[in-house]
Amino acid sequence: MRRVVAGAFVSLDGVMQAPGGPEEDPTGGFKFGGWVVPYWDDAIDASLGEGFSQPFDLLLGRRTYDIFAAHWPYIETDPTKSTFDAGNAQVAETFNRVTKYVATHSPETLTWKNTQWLGKDVADAVHALKKQEGPVLLVQGSSELLQTLLAHQLVDELRLLIYPVLLGRGKRLFGPGIAPGALKLTRSAVAPTGVVIATYERAGEVKSGSFALDKPTEAELARRKTLTSGG
Repeated sequence: MRRVVAGAFVSLDGVMQAPGGPEEDPTGGFKFGGWVVPYWDDAIDASLGEGFSQPFDLLLGRRTYDIFAAHWPYIETDPTKSTFDAGNAQVAETFNRVTKYVATHSPETLTWKNTQWLGKDVADAVHALKKQEGPVLLVQGSSELLQTLLAHQLVDELRLLIYPVLLGRGKRLFGPGIAPGALKLTRSAVAPTGVVIATYERAGEVKSGSFALDKPTEAELARRKTLTSGG
């Protein structure tokens, strides 16, 4: 069985749009593209490197695929060249090599090597992939795809980098259509820049309880009546 692992940069108020630069995704009038850059440090770099060091295939939405396809195949991987950077080259070689499964309405335009179309029913396709043997299916960015995966309870693990910034508006990690469920924090750390690096796994259904008195007061009963009557 394959697991779906979703990695995301997210602001404290839940926005994940355009973390890497102003031109990455300005749709909807988003003005804060590149908001993660001032917080980058060795701890974040090491966390991402650790995640990419294990076998994986990529599971991408179309916009994130286009961003990656316009960038990673063009990174210099020849160490004799003046523009060579070992860290970027390693990621580029990995991303170029792995299979990219992409959600898109225009499969004929998928030109990056080792790319496969997920088909018309994304949820069914991912469900089928999860039944196979193989490496982790790693989601990067892809906010719209994530909404579908979360709504169908197809995400097994969330690897979040939570930034100490409020963006107010933009594409969000958790939309209104996600399926309810409990999560378990399995790893956490705080980077020197204040970024919380947290890994969560699914932990079954939502559990609830109550701090209310065993015998509610007359005031409490009146309050509840007001709520149910819409007053």
